[in-house]
Amino acid sequence: MPSDPSASSTTPHADALRAAVEAAFPSAVAALSGLVRIPSVSWEGFDTAQVARSAEHVAGLARETGVFDEVRVLDAPIPGTQARGMPAVLARRAATNGRPTVLLYAHHDVQPEGDPEIWQSAPFEPTLRGDRLFGRGAADDGAGIIAHLTAIRLLSEHTDPELGLVLFIEGEEEAGSPSFSTFLAEHRDDLAADVIVVADSGNWDVDTPALTVGLRGMAAANVTISTLDHALHSGMYGGAVPDAMMAAIRTLDSLWNADGSVAVAGLTSREADTPAYDEARLRDEAAPLAGTELIGVGSILSRIWDRPAITVTGIDAPTVRNASNTLSPSVRVRVSVRVAPGQSAKAAAVKLEEHLRAHAAFGAQLEFDGWESGEAFLVDTQGWAVSDALATMEEGWGAAPVLVGVGGSIPFIAELNEVYPGAQILVTGVEDPDSRAHSPNESVHLPSFQRAILAELLLLARLNARG
Repeated sequence: MPSDPSASSTTPHADALRAAVEAAFPSAVAALSGLVRIPSVSWEGFDTAQVARSAEHVAGLARETGVFDEVRVLDAPIPGTQARGMPAVLARRAATNGRPTVLLYAHHDVQPEGDPEIWQSAPFEPTLRGDRLFGRGAADDGAGIIAHLTAIRLLSEHTDPELGLVLFIEGEEEAGSPSFSTFLAEHRDDLAADVIVVADSGNWDVDTPALTVGLRGMAAANVTISTLDHALHSGMYGGAVPDAMMAAIRTLDSLWNADGSVAVAGLTSREADTPAYDEARLRDEAAPLAGTELIGVGSILSRIWDRPAITVTGIDAPTVRNASNTLSPSVRVRVSVRVAPGQSAKAAAVKLEEHLRAHAAFGAQLEFDGWESGEAFLVDTQGWAVSDALATMEEGWGAAPVLVGVGGSIPFIAELNEVYPGAQILVTGVEDPDSRAHSPNESVHLPSFQRAILAELLLLARLNARG
């Protein structure tokens, strides 16, 4: 779509919209607090009724805007199973007078709380400390939902919107979006848009916005490492017979070089420039313990954005409390690979399995199951929507935005790009380096949240002025 004369360096009605966000912000914080109180964990084994409750709550908020022609709570089948996915909210209003259509994405499901002893306040009770609101899902991704809804409502109250709007609030992103492909196939026309805004990323810091232009992919599997037919007395046989824990430790250690960089042949890296970011900043944001050495090679951000990484995210083995003097016959681990942009997740999965089988210590037998994958993604930064987004971020934040990569994965973005190759995808968010998404004491920085709402409202207003 060509540039429109109305899309100038300043968004139409910017001062009025700024005042509107300031006036509406207390209501936005209250709405976010209401979402935090719903423990909408989409993982297997948790109460799915809470996810359904969360979907209905979000649908109610969408209806209250008075903007949409229809608001529906829907689910879709999970491929290869008899099960259905978690409920999502889908709302739409048609564009008029040749205006573009914008799809606004976020997700209403959240991560489990983790260890409640580490939380400084109840995980599902929103708690204000200083300028941060704490609670599970406050940043990931409740603030994204409320930013969308607040911007939509204020757009309709302070302009004459002709923009097409689609609201898609997913209910299973934290569980890997297992029904996303079928949901997309069933509602392809409903989800079609010229611009897709994904509010599920972060900003450079609490004062500087960011547009995410690169995401790593992901490949993960459960690996069962076995050496014995049955458990044995460690005193009777230890020293002659390898137990599974010993084999697992030696096998897994082969995944990394001595400096902590990935040692798996065939996992590739991407060469790209990165902003200035030193070790002191990383230590401040990631908080490694004193004396802990950093790992990897290359610039710090290249290690996080453009190189592969491997993490053992779980181990099924006897607990210390239940430990006995026994040689374990089998140990089960979860191995996760972050795949650099430019390599397919499938290719990375093949290389991981090949490596582990080739390096199985003491002839241990390996079995793989529970494979999960998602593709990396690079944003085309040359589009008109990217230009509008960068301009309105600077307007809303009062600081020039930074183009960033993200070490995490949002696999469905690659799927959206495949189905809607003509759509421009903007990955934004409200998180900052101290939001601690997925971790205890998750929080959202409220001044950043307000600026993010304003930037999105300005973007919608600017798109609404396009012919």
